[in-house]
Amino acid sequence: MNPINLQAGPIRKYVLGALAVAAFLFFLFGVKQIVEDVDAKEIVVIQAPFTGTLNVYTTPGTKMQMFGTVTRYKKSFQYWFDGKENHGAQIPIKFYDGGHANIPGSIRVDMPLDEPTIIKNHVKYGSQDAIESQLVAPVLTKAVYFAGPTMTSKESYAEKKNDLLYYVEDQATHGVYKTRQKEVRATDPLTGQERTMTAVEIVLGANGKPLRQEESAVIEAKIRLSNLSFGDFVYDDVVKQQIAVQQQAIMQVQTAIANAKRAEQDAITVEQQGKADAAKAKWDKEVIKAQAVTEAEQKRDVAKLNAEAEEQNKRANILKGEGEAAYKRLVTQANNNLELKLEAYKEVQKNWAEAFSKFQGNLVPSYVSGNSGNNSNAINWMEIMGMKAAKDLNLDLKPDR
Repeated sequence: MNPINLQAGPIRKYVLGALAVAAFLFFLFGVKQIVEDVDAKEIVVIQAPFTGTLNVYTTPGTKMQMFGTVTRYKKSFQYWFDGKENHGAQIPIKFYDGGHANIPGSIRVDMPLDEPTIIKNHVKYGSQDAIESQLVAPVLTKAVYFAGPTMTSKESYAEKKNDLLYYVEDQATHGVYKTRQKEVRATDPLTGQERTMTAVEIVLGANGKPLRQEESAVIEAKIRLSNLSFGDFVYDDVVKQQIAVQQQAIMQVQTAIANAKRAEQDAITVEQQGKADAAKAKWDKEVIKAQAVTEAEQKRDVAKLNAEAEEQNKRANILKGEGEAAYKRLVTQANNNLELKLEAYKEVQKNWAEAFSKFQGNLVPSYVSGNSGNNSNAINWMEIMGMKAAKDLNLDLKPDR
């Protein structure tokens, strides 16, 4: 048989094409084994092939992998123990009165960034999931276990809930407390009867701080725990009933206190309202009094002004009268009381004229002789009266010469 000539015909083209595709696929899939992209939120540990050298990367960017094994850790994350999918299980707790509960919640976890510690933790745990399940979860569970017997179920629900939160976070971060047992009287949640129970008491050092039974594992791993928070505790049904009864009793007491305070406040309000009404009535009377005083003062002022006006009128009238009298006196002095004398003269003339009109005798004598003159009594009387009037009036009736 003749050997195949690769340089002849289409066979050569097919072979070269296949080699090109193989090279492309090798590059396409192999490049992911050559370089690795590191995110800013990640810590990446790459174990080199053959030598097993561990390389740690904490800064973002593209790093050389060269077909090594890549393990990723989160620099910081929230560890959840609420029992939901992909989360840790709720942590059980037991109290010294025999009550039980499951605690859901979360805690913040910050990983160390120094290379020796990262390598040490990687060698010991090997993955992010192992850090959470073999380190964080156990220290929290132990802290809850040692904190529970320091209180009753009711106390964990109410007055010591904040204490429980502190005890768990403090023990998980620094190590569990050294404790001792003591006998106490408490109500059994199952029977509702008071009985002697064994409680746990935290042992304090000379400085007043709790003594530690052991150091927390997170200290060696240089992992920082913070911001622990709890959700609603899932208590046993018996404990729920006990808490419900206690809550009802507390609410009744609080309601009674609130009613008492409300009654007290109502009494104060009524008293203050009475004082306000009394003050208002007093000031209403003061207003009436002030109005009356003002009106009286106004009347007094008006009367005073009227009196002053009358006084002024009186003075004006007096001055007017005095003026008129002075005027008349001056006029009289000027004409020697001529007007009065004329008036008097008119009256006199009027009176004797009336009297003369009633004279029954003869106005003219019936017998006249020689130079007897005017011998008429009436004429003589008229002349006499005229001279008398002229004399009285101080008049000169003689014609001017």
